[in-house]
Amino acid sequence: MAATPTREVARRVFAGEFNDATYTFKESDDDRAPVYVLLPTGERANRVFVVGTLTETEDVGEDSEYWQGRIVDPNGDTYFAYAGQYQPDAASMLRELEPPAYVSIVGKPRTYETDDGEVNVSIRPESITPVDETTRNRWVVETAERTLERVQHYGEADPTQDDYAADEYVQMAHDEYEPAVENYRRLVVEALESLEEETAEPEA
Repeated sequence: MAATPTREVARRVFAGEFNDATYTFKESDDDRAPVYVLLPTGERANRVFVVGTLTETEDVGEDSEYWQGRIVDPNGDTYFAYAGQYQPDAASMLRELEPPAYVSIVGKPRTYETDDGEVNVSIRPESITPVDETTRNRWVVETAERTLERVQHYGEADPTQDDYAADEYVQMAHDEYEPAVENYRRLVVEALESLEEETAEPEA
């Protein structure tokens, strides 16, 4: 009996970094090998876990339903999720939900090239679930922690440093993006500040 492939860990990532993750790769020549996007902070992602505010839904399909969801994170950056006949549960959620609403999405990153040569990144959702504000806030804090860990690890493994600790994905991110990783540290700070402001408002 064939072994069931293990599911990849779903990475928590803010939209600002996710949208910069335009490089994809496989780690084998097998047609069914997973496709990864390379996060600029030096980690591969075959699946992502995001939580934000669903602000718009639209059926953009021509011959059949194909739903687009626009999800905004606490920094005001946007994820786009697309679900059609092959993601019926997710498509149904996008059809039925009334924006604005907090949602959590687990799905696979997908890249596509526009007519003018830009690479855009979107999510093909495995699941879309309405959540409450507490769940959204907890995701923000946990995503901030994971992002800071990646930024710190990138600094330790940065191949431009003399005493770096080798890491193939950091090396790959350096080669593909030469990222200004401090930008992603700033995303963390802004997200946490935004959370503090939101929680302080009711008290005020």
